[in-house]
Amino acid sequence: MSSEMLPAFIETSNVERKQNLSEDQEQSQKPKSGEGSEPISKRQMKKLIKQKQWEEQRELRKQKRKEKRKRKKLERQCQLESNSDGNDRKRIRRDVVHSTLRLIVDCSFDDLMVLKDIKKLHKQIQRCYAENRRALHPVQFYLTSHGGQLKKNMDENDKGWVNWKDIHIKPEHYSELIKKEDLIYLTSDSPNVLQELDESKAYVIGGLVDHNHHKGITYKQASDYGIEHAQLPLGNFVKMNSRKVLAVNHVFEIILEYLETRDWQEAFFTILPQRKGAVPTDKACESSSHDKKSASVEDGLDSDSSEEEYSRNELDSAHEEENQDKENGMESTVNSVPH
Repeated sequence: MSSEMLPAFIETSNVERKQNLSEDQEQSQKPKSGEGSEPISKRQMKKLIKQKQWEEQRELRKQKRKEKRKRKKLERQCQLESNSDGNDRKRIRRDVVHSTLRLIVDCSFDDLMVLKDIKKLHKQIQRCYAENRRALHPVQFYLTSHGGQLKKNMDENDKGWVNWKDIHIKPEHYSELIKKEDLIYLTSDSPNVLQELDESKAYVIGGLVDHNHHKGITYKQASDYGIEHAQLPLGNFVKMNSRKVLAVNHVFEIILEYLETRDWQEAFFTILPQRKGAVPTDKACESSSHDKKSASVEDGLDSDSSEEEYSRNELDSAHEEENQDKENGMESTVNSVPH
């Protein structure tokens, strides 16, 4: 070998040695795997490194969150001090006036529901509780005959229910807790139409999600117990294209809204989901006559098909609200609305 070629050979050997060293270093950084396990890919290696960094910075993130909470607390305090000694907050608190009306969700139908419907009822009860807590005139909320599948589902999926405030959760039947003369069962099968709410009374909502499998059961129970019964005046104010049976939380929220506005029509149209195609009864009559005229002109289209098309359009326009209803478990129940 000539003396001129020697430096090049040495340089090549040094490069190879450096490459081998870098490969050894990279290999040493990889987590050791047991015998017979597959080698870790570069992508997995990157994920492991990121995970390690994330864990190392956990305390730092915790400290940042703590500082953020302190900063927000100081900002709120400064804002309150600038608002004339917090008069705004005091005014809001004074506006909340608790109603003496008792509103009971009767959970004695536990054995008539499958687990799927029990979970839906649980969601509806959660909504009732949340709405009552934020209402201007919250009612005296009772949950009676609490036990069985419903209690088990709440224990497993909502352990915080034991800390709920401003609610009476009782295993006893409502007839054991309230005087019979004070009770009014809200049921769609009742011939009596409710005109006003008597805040000295206790109104019962049937806690049942049954998809009309047990039609008339709440009316029968009220009759068997000799309890006064009535239905909400829905038919006096509202024309609906879908079933007139509402979820537990809808009935509950309508009553809360009425206590605030003292206007049934406003309460119905504030609470009823748009997907039910609810319109005022007077406008429904005008729409009906208009549909008949259109039908005679347009090749005798029947009113049933027009109504079906209207309902379909309502469903499309209210798609977003329908999704929200599904998330909150708002399925139809056999409660206080007229057929």
